[in-house]
Amino acid sequence: MSSSATKDIIAIGGSAGSGVVLKTLVADLPADLPASVFVSTHIPANSPGYLPEILSARSKLPVTQAIDGQLIERGHIYLAAPDRHLLLMGETIKFGAGPRENMVRPSIDPMFRSAALSFGPRVVGLVLSGMLNDGAAGLHAIKSNGGTTAVQHPLDAEADQMPLAALEAVEVDHVAPAADLGKLLAGIAGSDAGPARGPPSAGLRLEVEIAAGARLGSAELRKIASPTALTCPDCHGVLSEVRGSQPLRFRCQIGHAYTADALVAHIDELDAAIRIAMRVMEERLTLVERMARDARDTGRTAVAELYEARAVEYKQYSETLRQAALTSLRLGRASRFQDS
Repeated sequence: MSSSATKDIIAIGGSAGSGVVLKTLVADLPADLPASVFVSTHIPANSPGYLPEILSARSKLPVTQAIDGQLIERGHIYLAAPDRHLLLMGETIKFGAGPRENMVRPSIDPMFRSAALSFGPRVVGLVLSGMLNDGAAGLHAIKSNGGTTAVQHPLDAEADQMPLAALEAVEVDHVAPAADLGKLLAGIAGSDAGPARGPPSAGLRLEVEIAAGARLGSAELRKIASPTALTCPDCHGVLSEVRGSQPLRFRCQIGHAYTADALVAHIDELDAAIRIAMRVMEERLTLVERMARDARDTGRTAVAELYEARAVEYKQYSETLRQAALTSLRLGRASRFQDS
């Protein structure tokens, strides 16, 4: 790949509603596009991976699922693979097996950060339709390192949360509807990238290393974040607030990362699941206690003891769920306070 200072790295992130946009976008990219295109969407870990075929049918450029370790070529569209962060490490694609960010892997933020770290002002970052705010922090990193930023117009997006979050976190360079995004990128690609804004921050480098799978630990985490009273929903370790981040973000020492919005959404889902489990367990407890009394009343002592033992077990499960509900409630209140 040429090392000339042109805008030749296009990183695109999307989630819910982005598939239709991508089909329109790639169809409008010319066959001689002087840039490499990287796409990360929220793919389930067990995804059959039909997106390359779907986009290939519309694209003038070759479209393939990225391969770990392959060299980056111009005029090619690379798609993230399931259950791995798509990272740009120098002139090479690397699959990151690091912790999930915003509850997903691949996540958009790591791809954007790695592009910003490796290519600075040569990067064009684009956020498409999606829920919550994955991509906003990464787009901020692209902008901070001299790159160009773009967002699908929220009114044009099937799910406007990701575009809106990106607009809140970054003073973006371009906002356009889906029908215009391909032409917009084609017009930007190959233009002068301008000078670099200086070396990337140590924090950016560390977060890319985390996504790649590097061990974090509390000492390294303290370099970029400050401990809070919040608990990581994944590993139950202490969450630390990433300093100077837009939007507000948290990491644990394992490396799990959440924006405040994603953390609240996770808590809300957890609350609903716990309430359902508590109701089911209380119903079972009531039933086996009644069955134990009935067995006692009819002289079936052995059966009564069996049901009484099961009632003790269900009470323990119920107490565990109650404690989980209280912990979730405290976490939810703390997250909402941090986000207010």
